[in-house]
Amino acid sequence: MDKRKVITAYRRGFITIQECAQILGIDSVQVLGIMNDPLPADKSRIYPQPVNG
Repeated sequence: MDKRKVITAYRRGFITIQECAQILGIDSVQVLGIMNDPLPADKSRIYPQPVNG
């Protein structure tokens, strides 16, 4: 199953945080960390951070 769909289902209230974590195979605390991450991993590739040189 696509992980984005699982996270979307949790955000829309279709599944609980525990169900989301179980489907993703991670701990509930890690799910909360993913939800609170201001810059998800896939966006960091699209919008790279500037390098101070």
